Amino acid sequence: MPQKTEPVPEAGLPDTLPDTRDQYALIGAGPMGLAMAKVLREQGIAFQGFEMHSDVGGVWDITGPRSTMYESAHLISSKTTTEFADFPMPDGTPDYPSHRQMRQYFQSFAKHFGLYGCYSFKTEVLKAVPIGPSGAGWRLTWKTQDGREHQSVYKGLLIANGTLSTPRRLVFEGNFEGELIHAADYKSARQFNGKRVLIVGAGNSGCDMAVDAVHHAKSVDLSMRRGYYFVPKYVFGRAADTLNGTAHLPMWLKRKIDSVILRWFAGDPQRYGFPKPDYKLYESHPVVNSLILFHAGHGDVGIKPDIARLNGKIVQFSDGTQASYDMIVTATGYVLDYPFIDKALLNWTGAAPDLFLNCMHPDRDDLFVLGMVEATGLGWQGRHEQAELVARYIKGLEQKSTAADAIRREKANGFKRQTGGIDYLKLDRMAYYVDKTSYRRALTSRIASLQKAAS
Repeated sequence: MPQKTEPVPEAGLPDTLPDTRDQYALIGAGPMGLAMAKVLREQGIAFQGFEMHSDVGGVWDITGPRSTMYESAHLISSKTTTEFADFPMPDGTPDYPSHRQMRQYFQSFAKHFGLYGCYSFKTEVLKAVPIGPSGAGWRLTWKTQDGREHQSVYKGLLIANGTLSTPRRLVFEGNFEGELIHAADYKSARQFNGKRVLIVGAGNSGCDMAVDAVHHAKSVDLSMRRGYYFVPKYVFGRAADTLNGTAHLPMWLKRKIDSVILRWFAGDPQRYGFPKPDYKLYESHPVVNSLILFHAGHGDVGIKPDIARLNGKIVQFSDGTQASYDMIVTATGYVLDYPFIDKALLNWTGAAPDLFLNCMHPDRDDLFVLGMVEATGLGWQGRHEQAELVARYIKGLEQKSTAADAIRREKANGFKRQTGGIDYLKLDRMAYYVDKTSYRRALTSRIASLQKAAS
């Protein structure tokens, strides 16, 4: 893979700034921010990047101030379906890279496309306020490493500070006298040494942590509120998500065929004590983890229902049973958090901003949220397409193209999330979930119209 080496710039912006009113402010140098920075450069759109950490990579850099990575974390989608199309992962990268390999990948991406010089590192954005209606500009306040605050006015605001950094912390009835942490506080399996451990939440992170705990803890239980569909990482010796034989079938038929495949390779999780899902396949994110079934089948992990009450070190469960624990880890997910901007400015509805194609404000053309999208198999290329749409839309507005004007009218006249007809569970974590095929089709069709108008 070709790489261009360049030094990481010193943290902070100079005290005396050039006029920034013709620049966009881009917040975040994680993978989504990097994708946005790349296409902004390609489209010749001036911008200034801000990043709290000392390097790129976002949540994938375990040393970052907002990273929620842990030592054993790997991709749950394969490299083939995850990588950027124009920047493949290096030869020899395993099917499911670790967080360390992903950090190196994003650093290489930033070097290759010359993005390091576009960012001010060790710089925290504190506040973003619009000066007036759309197009009037945004006043940004930020703090540099030395603690000094700075301000400047920008043409527009591009938010890409990630979705998996602010923990969703549960409040239980009663009190616990042992160690109670969120998955965000978990870094190493050594934290489990010799303890009776209860993991609350059986999503992908919760199952990872339960598997980690098996080799270090005195005992391990997994508390689940609802059932999940479990997807193996390998099918017929290949990464499961590279077998796309049912991808373009009608959903009713795809569900039927994929359910048979799951029974072949994952068996019946209810045999090991897992509750049966009360929803259809694909109405919630599946768990991509074969080892949790392996260890549950061997009796290494016990399956418990929801917590009813805590009493000292005793946990009382909703089925009337109880058990003693030294440590509880709540793997209960994350909440969207944009602390530097008023929620009302983001058209916030329920658990998430209500944005056209999950990124465009219905009324403002100078405010965009990048990366607030989840879909099984979307990968970084799907997110790159989101960034490309935004950049080409900004460029199209500057050129007064008919395609950009059509998108402006479309988003202002009401829209629905691209669910592909799937009735996703009414959960906070599913509030910005989309169907990959429908979503990417919506992005690429509009990108094509903007390209045609610009040619």
